[in-house]
Amino acid sequence: MDEIVFFDRYRQQTCVEKVYGDKSLRWTYGSVGGKIALATVVKRLWFSRFYGWLMDRRSSREKIAPFIERYEIDADEFVRAPDQFENFNAFFYRRLKPQARPIDSDPTTVVFPADGRHLCIPDLSESDGLLVKGERLDLETLVADADLARHYARGSLLVSRLCPVDYHRFHFPVAGCPGPPRHVNGPLYSVNPIALRQNIQILATNRRVLTVLDTETIGRVLLLEIGATCVGGICQTYSAGLNVSKGDEKGYFRFGASSTIVIFEPGRIRFDDDLLVQSQQKRELYAHVGDHMGTIL
Repeated sequence: MDEIVFFDRYRQQTCVEKVYGDKSLRWTYGSVGGKIALATVVKRLWFSRFYGWLMDRRSSREKIAPFIERYEIDADEFVRAPDQFENFNAFFYRRLKPQARPIDSDPTTVVFPADGRHLCIPDLSESDGLLVKGERLDLETLVADADLARHYARGSLLVSRLCPVDYHRFHFPVAGCPGPPRHVNGPLYSVNPIALRQNIQILATNRRVLTVLDTETIGRVLLLEIGATCVGGICQTYSAGLNVSKGDEKGYFRFGASSTIVIFEPGRIRFDDDLLVQSQQKRELYAHVGDHMGTIL
């Protein structure tokens, strides 16, 4: 299988992703034995909960220092020092210092909801696929609501893929009033491109949470958090019905790679040029939460 290449907004260059658990991932999605294991064990909720339980054990603290070194994570950004985390999961959903992720203050912009590798679709009705040409997301399956799917059929969409090495808290991309989270059951496949290139519908069928955000500036926005293999949980920290500011925390993922999706009503946003260019090449753009991703129309 090919290397996973993304474009780094800050370095202004393409980079090859260091994939956590690369050998296991490629075996699971690239061999007969792996696909059998995937169908019978790996995609099951109990498997991910068991792995999450292991990451909650005190002994998992031993993984933190080697992980930071292996993936060159900047510990100076952490609110807590590496040796203060009680287990690996606590390190995984760590908080960062506010200055590490400043929120773009321009009232006309929308910001990325998470650290990660991002792809956009300006018009869902004209999309030729995210990672594979012609492979479109099934919007009705994704939102599990036929009326919502019709309303957003020509809308704009952003997918943000978080790797295990990333900051794993997700935030509101724009100010507004969020409704209650709606949980949609499903399996837990990997959201790594190695898996998505085989089946993009993983994003639409995995366990997920959907929240409707009512805004004064950009209409009604759909926010989704997508579960994945070894994600121990999708945890919401916001309060439904209370207004939030752009960049406020919405929640966090426990251990594992995961994704968020933001869907805008038609004609409401113009994505940034670098995000558009990379997405047209089916290459993800790496950017931080709070950084601008588009302009409100």
